[in-house]
Amino acid sequence: MIEIGVQQIMLSSLSKNDETLLESLKRVKEYGYDSIELNSFMIHPSSFLVRTLTRAAGMAVGNTGKRDWKNLITQSGLKVISLHSDLNSIERDPKSVAEEALEYGTDKVVITGMYRYDYTSSSSLSSLTARLDEGGRRLKEYGVSLLYHNHNIETVKDEKGRTALDVIINETDEEYVSFELDTYWLSEAGCFLEEWMRKMGDRLKIWHIADRGWRGSGKEIAPIVKSGSVELGTGNLPLERLLSIARELQVQGIVLESHNNWINDDPMESIRISGQWLKKNILKS
Repeated sequence: MIEIGVQQIMLSSLSKNDETLLESLKRVKEYGYDSIELNSFMIHPSSFLVRTLTRAAGMAVGNTGKRDWKNLITQSGLKVISLHSDLNSIERDPKSVAEEALEYGTDKVVITGMYRYDYTSSSSLSSLTARLDEGGRRLKEYGVSLLYHNHNIETVKDEKGRTALDVIINETDEEYVSFELDTYWLSEAGCFLEEWMRKMGDRLKIWHIADRGWRGSGKEIAPIVKSGSVELGTGNLPLERLLSIARELQVQGIVLESHNNWINDDPMESIRISGQWLKKNILKS
C-alpha cells in the first residue's frame, strides 16, 4: 500500500498553539492520511531571511517553530514520511541532519531546490550534481536516503540545450540520489508529466501531488484566467493516469501539498476533499 501524507506547510496557519495544532493533526489522521512531511525550517525557530524567502515563494511559516512537533505528531497517531532540509546543512553536518530525520522516524531527507542558483549554467549544474552525490553518500553512511524535489525552475535549459532536471537525473548517482517529483510544478511549466515520472523510474520514491485548475463562475470578464492548485479530482491534471504509473514504479509515498488557493480559504477542508480522492483511488484494486 502506498503511504499518503500531508506537507507540513499546509498546517502553518493552524499552529497558533499546541492545542489547535494537535486538533488539526488528528483531523489529518481522521481524513485518511498516514503521515506528515516535515520541513527543518518549520520544526525549529527560523531566521528572518528564511521567513522572508519562504513568503517570497508564496508560503507562510506562522508559529510552527514554537510548536512541539515530535510530541504532537506522536499523539495524533501520524508518522513522518520524510524531512525536508537543505544542501548546505547536509554539507555542514550530515550526521545531525540524518539523526534528526531518524529521531522523527524517517529515513528520507529531501532537498527542496536551491535559492539564488543558476540552473541555466552547465558548470553550475555539474557542481550541483557533484554536491548532491556527495550529500547523498554522506547521509547514506547513517542509513538515510537523499531525495531531490523539483519545482518549475529545473525546466530551464543550459547552454547545451538540456533541461536542468534532465542533468540532475542523468548526472547523479542512483546509489546516492533519488527523487520526490512534484507534478504540479512541472505542469505549471507545461511539461509532459508521464515522461518525467518514467525518466526517474525506480528512483522516484515520493510523489508530491496537487491538482491544477481555477475557481470561477465560468462567466469571467476575459477568457484567460489564472490557474492555481486545487483539490485533487477538481482540476485538470490526469491524476488517475499518473497514479497508475506511480504504482508501476512502486512509488513509496504520495504527499499532498498546496500553498494557498484552498477551498473557502480553509486548508483543512482542502485536505479533507483531497483525502477523499486519495482514499477512493489508492484503495482501488
